[in-house]
Amino acid sequence: MTTVHRYAVACSWEGSTGQGYDRYSRTHSGSAPPAPATLRLSADRAFRGDPDLLNPEQLFVLAASSCQLLSFLAVAARARLDVRRYQDRAEAEMPEDDPPVRIARIWLRPRIELAAGPGEERVRRLVEQAHRECYIANSARTEIQVEPEIVFV
Repeated sequence: MTTVHRYAVACSWEGSTGQGYDRYSRTHSGSAPPAPATLRLSADRAFRGDPDLLNPEQLFVLAASSCQLLSFLAVAARARLDVRRYQDRAEAEMPEDDPPVRIARIWLRPRIELAAGPGEERVRRLVEQAHRECYIANSARTEIQVEPEIVFV
C-alpha cells in the first residue's frame, strides 16, 4: 500500500474591497492544524502589503530553505556526520518582466559547521543528495541552487 501524506492549511481574510485596489487591507491569517500557531501575513510591500508581516513569497523561499536544512540533517545523520550548526541565508528573484510573474530562482547559501572528520567533498555530495531528496525542491518549478560554505570546527 502506498503512503500518501496530506497537508491541510487555512487562510482567512476579512474586510472590504469595495473601495478599490488601493484601499483594502492585505493582512490575513494562516494556520496549519494541528499546530496551534497562527501567522499574520500580508502581501509584499510592492503589492501594497505590510512590510512588518511575512508574505507568501517569503514563505515559499523559507519552505525551500527549511526543507534543504532538514534533508541535509537527515542524510548527514544517516552518514554519521556530526553537524554542529547549519545557518542559511537564502535569497530569491521574482522578475516582473518575464511572464508569468513567479519566483524564478532561489539561492540557498547554508553555512554548515561540522566536527572534524569527513572530507569537504563528501559533505558536498551529501548536500547534493539532500537537495535531490528535498520535497519542496522536487515540488517546485523554480530553479533552486545550493551554494554551501563548509566549515570544520
